[in-house]
Amino acid sequence: MKNNRTAVVASVPGKKRIREPYKLFLFILPCLIFIFIFKYLPLWGWSFAFFQYKPGMSLANCEFVGFKNFSLLFGNPVMRDNLIRVLRNTFAIQGLNFLLMPVPMLFAIFLSEVSSKRFQKVVQTVTTLPHFISWVIMFALASNLLGTNGLINTILHNLGIDATLNVLNSKDHVWLTQALLALWKSMGWNAIIYFAAISGLDQEVYEAAMVDGASRWQKIRYLTIPLLVPTFFVLLIMSIGNFLNCGIDQYLAFGNALNKETIEVLDLYVYNLGIGSGQISFSVAVGIMKSLVAVVLFSAANYASKKVRSTSIF
Repeated sequence: MKNNRTAVVASVPGKKRIREPYKLFLFILPCLIFIFIFKYLPLWGWSFAFFQYKPGMSLANCEFVGFKNFSLLFGNPVMRDNLIRVLRNTFAIQGLNFLLMPVPMLFAIFLSEVSSKRFQKVVQTVTTLPHFISWVIMFALASNLLGTNGLINTILHNLGIDATLNVLNSKDHVWLTQALLALWKSMGWNAIIYFAAISGLDQEVYEAAMVDGASRWQKIRYLTIPLLVPTFFVLLIMSIGNFLNCGIDQYLAFGNALNKETIEVLDLYVYNLGIGSGQISFSVAVGIMKSLVAVVLFSAANYASKKVRSTSIF
């Protein structure tokens, strides 16, 4: 077989063999151009952190301040206290999100055990749909359910229970509420990769376990979950790299005067500094520090996973 393969390769003209890699490269070239335009060209905006930029003026006419904006992160007491506050909010909410990461995997496992394929498709569609809904609409849905005049409070009042849930307009349990809302929105979408991984598992292993008398719960515990753990750890490493990237849509939609102190995460803080307060140079400096920390976290998580589990991104 090896000799035949060598003969086939040798029979291919030399110029054609050289052209084949370039043809494959052309397939990914549009993606590389897209990444370069939208991911690398915007890095030029980091130069604003080294100037005292004023809107409407060209960067050449602005005062060069060097690392002054970076020193304000820790040198100014007010800025330092605000940064510590938003970092606490960010780490708390993202920490809860990480604790809830196994939920999509468990959801995919249990749903795959349902015998009715039609029921599986309906549940997958219903749970994946919120991913394509904006956070503004999600806020409207949550208000209709959890608001002071929402469905749950209406039911409680009709039952004669003199209690009013004020979940969205309270600073209590904001971190947990936002983590559960994020899970509601993303669970079905995040479970797709686990459905794909489950469909690719070796069925002979399950048949052998069935012959040995393993129950359904034993197959889930000793076969399905261990086989999905490598996929989970790859997704976990990628998520650690985005630990500080909470986004602003969710927290901007659910934020109000009552919960502002506990819902303002780092991305929303940068947005409020740059767009709300006009401190564009300082907000860029905060964004640069966030990116550098994200790179360090991702590299450390990838290195630890490579040493402990021999599983890594690169």
